[in-house]
This record gives sequence, structure tokens and C-alpha cells, in this order.
Amino acid sequence: MKVAIAGAGVMGSGIALSSLLGGHQTVLFDVNEQAVSKGALYIDKELEKSVEKGRISEETKKDCLSRLEICTDRSSLTADLILEAVVEKLEVKKELFAYLESINDNHAILATNTSSIPITQIAAGLKHPDRFVGIHFFNPAHIMKLVEIISGASTSKETALKAFEWAQQLGKTAVFAADSPGFIVNRVARHYYVEGLKIMEEGVCSFEGVDRLCESAGFKMGPFRLMDLIGVDTNYSVTSSMFELFGYDSKFRPSRIQKQKVDAGHHGRKTGKGFYKYEE
Repeated sequence: MKVAIAGAGVMGSGIALSSLLGGHQTVLFDVNEQAVSKGALYIDKELEKSVEKGRISEETKKDCLSRLEICTDRSSLTADLILEAVVEKLEVKKELFAYLESINDNHAILATNTSSIPITQIAAGLKHPDRFVGIHFFNPAHIMKLVEIISGASTSKETALKAFEWAQQLGKTAVFAADSPGFIVNRVARHYYVEGLKIMEEGVCSFEGVDRLCESAGFKMGPFRLMDLIGVDTNYSVTSSMFELFGYDSKFRPSRIQKQKVDAGHHGRKTGKGFYKYEE
């Protein structure tokens, strides 16, 4: 099975890595040449870590890399499954999928890794919305086991089942979810971030203190460390989207502190600074 991933950020690269480890020929695309090169380097480094930890053999690493193709020409995005992990903007995704539908055969499955935008909205305007589905991974995609499979109003049962089976074949725990804002995990987890930010804004506790308390209670990461890992900008974008989709319900209101971080370019680990500072 040939898989193509559109978007070579941390999420897209992690999904590509998962696909490679699942034995698939995989194309990693990005319009930015530097981004796609960085994505390929990320995949190589993560594979090397797995070799060092004894999770995979050197031979498996070489096999994975032999099946990886990187490109900056989106006309190369022809495959059995094409999954996008680009910016969380509806108009960008709709334009991309209209193009992808025009260059792929009728058997190809088109999929989105969106965190919050309704699948039905993205599929609107496609000639074959029955072949469109949400396949939502979690960061880091090659490590996190859960994958949400989301059907839009027109997604066929066959398409959803194929997506489910593909995720399971990668060794993931796949679950079906309805096409509701935030789906399952982001709807539940949103308040982990939002309430942490409110505590900080109101001066109840520092962000370091919130993280320490959550981690001492059993969470692997506190909300601020997790936002830095996911990307402060990505997290803010998802919160903003859900705030709008839930009719501006105050419980989803984005934080002004988080907005300041985004405006300052403090996006977390990927920029070297978020709520915490990171060194190479």
C-alpha cells in the first residue's frame, strides 16, 4: 500500500514514520523544501533512537528509509491513501483536497489529521465525499497509540473501515468517533489546558507549579509541558476553533497569555522557547 503525507511538520513526519514502520511505501510532502528536509532528518533520528533502544534492528531502519520518498511537488501526491497534516485552516485544507481528488484514482482514500475542524466541512465540494475520512493521530504520532477515525456525513462505511484497519495495522488503537467539534480526545482534554491557563492568569499558581502538581498526581506531563510539546500555536489554534464551533461557549475561551506566546513566536519545543526554554 502506498501512503502519502501532506505536511512535513512534527505531526506529519511522525505519521510518515508510523507508516514506514508499518511496512508501507511512504511519500512525505511539503511546499517548503527546508521543512521536508527537516522532516526526513526527524524520521532518521527517531529511527536511530529506536535502534539504540533495541526496539528495531539496523536492518529495519535501513528498510524504512529505503521506502521513504520526500518531495515538494504536490503532483507527486498520488497514492492509495493520502493524509494531510497541514495548517489548521479550513480554506487551505479544502483547496488541497480539491486538487488531490483531481489527480488521484477513484479508489484513493483522502484523509485529514485535523484536530477540530468538522470532517463534513472539509469534504464539502468534493465530487466523492464518500472517500473522505478523518484519521486523527496524537503527538508524537509514532509513539502515541490512539488514533481517532471520524466519519463525515457522506463518508462511506467501507472508507471508515479501511482507515480503521490501516491504523490497526500500524499497531495503533483505533476508535470510531462522530463528526463533532474536537471529536473525543480534544474535547475532553481541552479543559486540561484551558483551566491550567486560567489558574496561571488569575495568579493562583505558576505554570511550573501547575505542571508539578499534575505530574505528581500521575499525569505524564502537566498542561504547559504538553502544550510546548504539541506546539503552543497548534494548541491555541485548536482551542480557537473549538470556541467558535461550540458557539463561543465560555468554557472553551482561548487564553490571552497563550495568544501572547503565539504572537511572540514562542511556540514550544520546535522554536526553542514556549512556556519553558529548550536548548538544542
